Amino acid sequence: MRHIRSICVFCGSSSGSEGLYASKARELGLTLANAGITLVYGGSRVGLMRVIADTVLDAGGKVIGVMPQHLIDCQVAHTGNTEFYAVENMAERKALMEQLSDAFIAMPGGIGTLDEIFEMMSWNQLEIIEKPVAFFNVSGFYDQLLSFLDHSVNQRFMKSEHRQNLICEGDENLLLEKILNYSPLKVTGGKWIKE
Repeated sequence: MRHIRSICVFCGSSSGSEGLYASKARELGLTLANAGITLVYGGSRVGLMRVIADTVLDAGGKVIGVMPQHLIDCQVAHTGNTEFYAVENMAERKALMEQLSDAFIAMPGGIGTLDEIFEMMSWNQLEIIEKPVAFFNVSGFYDQLLSFLDHSVNQRFMKSEHRQNLICEGDENLLLEKILNYSPLKVTGGKWIKE
């Protein structure tokens, strides 16, 4: 079992169209706080980002926010975080979030959420890091994306081991359990897909 002290959660700056998304953000936040795991996130006070941060804080947990200065200037920074880091740009934000985190979860979100989780997937694939990457697949939110990744494997643009290493769960407790028990498959036959 891995020793996971902090998990970065990427999620929407919107709350989405369904109340279930906010509800599951609260449940995930409580699960992390009850397990004594620090939340690392984008530092915002809006959308699902605020919901999960407030939940962890209200439960007595630790929250670390990371935000570029141009977003701080837009008055969307959460001022109640345990720790808060201002960075110059989005690239620095992702790099610092990676350094501060032992694992990564994507909740439902948009382009920013996908950008962040795919960068962690890419770093795992390139063996820059070896950390659990998970999709919190609330109400099947990521089903079509996961089907696309399966298609990418079938078309030989992605190794099956990298697809199998992704953790996908709609239940927060099972999600955390799989993160804690993560043991990545190693790529066989070399790192690259050959013609």
